[in-house]
Amino acid sequence: MAEIVANVRRTSLVSTFGVGSLLPAQDDSVMLCGLDDWHEGDLITEPRLARSLGVREFRSPPTWRKSNGDVPAVRFPEWAFCTDCRRLGPFWEISDRETKMCARCNAATSPSRFVSCCMNGHIEDFPYRAWVHKDAGVGHDGHGLNLVARGHTSALSDLIVECECGLGRSMLGAFDSGALRGLKRCSGSRPWLTSPDPQCDQELRTLQRGSSNVWFAVVRSAISIPSVPNIADAFIETRMPDANPNASAEEIARGFRPPDGCTTEDLIRAIERWRNPAVTTAAPSDRELRTEEYTALVRGRGAVDAHDQFLCVKVDLVDSGIPELIAQVSRVSRLREVRALAGFTRVVPSTGDNDDVVVAPLVDSGKPSWLPAVEVLGEGIFLRLNETIFNRWAASDFARSRSRALLRSQAQLGRSTLTAALDVSPRVLALHSLAHVLVDEMSLTCGYPAASLRERIYDEPEQAGILIYTATADGAGSLGGLAGLSDKDRFRQTLANGIRRARWCTADPVCIESTGSGVNGMNVAACHACLLLPETSCERFNLTLDRATLVGLPGSLGTAGLFGDLYR
Repeated sequence: MAEIVANVRRTSLVSTFGVGSLLPAQDDSVMLCGLDDWHEGDLITEPRLARSLGVREFRSPPTWRKSNGDVPAVRFPEWAFCTDCRRLGPFWEISDRETKMCARCNAATSPSRFVSCCMNGHIEDFPYRAWVHKDAGVGHDGHGLNLVARGHTSALSDLIVECECGLGRSMLGAFDSGALRGLKRCSGSRPWLTSPDPQCDQELRTLQRGSSNVWFAVVRSAISIPSVPNIADAFIETRMPDANPNASAEEIARGFRPPDGCTTEDLIRAIERWRNPAVTTAAPSDRELRTEEYTALVRGRGAVDAHDQFLCVKVDLVDSGIPELIAQVSRVSRLREVRALAGFTRVVPSTGDNDDVVVAPLVDSGKPSWLPAVEVLGEGIFLRLNETIFNRWAASDFARSRSRALLRSQAQLGRSTLTAALDVSPRVLALHSLAHVLVDEMSLTCGYPAASLRERIYDEPEQAGILIYTATADGAGSLGGLAGLSDKDRFRQTLANGIRRARWCTADPVCIESTGSGVNGMNVAACHACLLLPETSCERFNLTLDRATLVGLPGSLGTAGLFGDLYR
């Protein structure tokens, strides 16, 4: 009979402990199995995101409906060591399968601290025998292992793998790039699925079992909006039964006045979909989904009925005292976000549609018909910058100089790093930094902790928007305080306080004069004392930040930053 080893929140099964991740379970470690073995939860609808990911539907992770658990897991790593006699080997050799106690001294065993991963998402036990003998062909007989800690320090040099043949080697250097080259090739191991990947040409990398880069979730999300295809489909569905069946789609579409937000071309495509439901179009990318969201936020939408999940109303900024740079502020009273687990990566995370990182599969073969997802309801505030003013600043010598500092950091890195594909244009730096300033300031007055607020940046060409929202399933709920900050007087004060705080950091002058900080030097003037936020709040790993893009540098007379001399 299966054993229930741990309890996990449903939201964690999408973001923190999804398929293929390692879950600490009491004194053991397990890996969550693929979707083929999951019990399907409740249906979650979000057609835009489903089309983008190429699945039929989303399902919430199951919740305690089976006596033997809802999400199966397998024991991993398979290697373990005795905490007393220090014997090291596969758990079925050194311990009792039921009690998990050492078969030699009856002491407790602990799972191996080290695993080996590759860039294709495969994972296997660290090759201890090959490591200590520097020979991939060494056999099992006569080569029993012990893992001995000298106890002088906690350094890897004091952790020794000893073989009964007399050889020994410390773990020093095991984490270096290329440390396992020639010792062990990737076997394509996929413990979360039933079969390995037969072909893999990637090198193995040694990682700590509990380190964050063993598993990066690839989470795709979408905000539920009245999208153009959905509006056009609903409009056509009620009118096609009375239309001439012999007329072309173009002729029928020209006979209708398109609903708000739609064009005649949108109606033509809707008619073609109505006539041929099997017709398929290219799956929209994440960038295209964001563009639809930005358009909906800029246009706004008032209440139509009590069940609307998207309410966005512009705030009248006349005589508000808000600088001309801010072209629009909208109160987002209702917001629904769907977050789906599309896959995962190991070693480095995926940063978007265009990176080269391999996303590991969630099922054994083919593509899944459904994905695990969670839906969360909340509220937010949306602001859009004046693009004429913003683009003029982004073209300035100062703005370009801030971007060049990060381009130099990227030029020194390989393509397989987290930061290689990040956009570091002046527009990105300024918008992202402004979002962090506002999240930090809003958390002081809106009733939500900063970790419950999230950013959504719209910085593509002809976009200059920031959505700060709360879409959380935790105890913070939906309090109404964040949307309330869209009031023109309260927003003016919030913006002013945020920019004033950004002008000074307790780490200055070191922070403001930095030429590269953070992971791989991908921040400029940003640190934990000023711009960095909880990881749950930032969609870009707390990178591409620079508060100097907002407030300028000391001695620049305040004219170089986006907000110039405002709020001094």
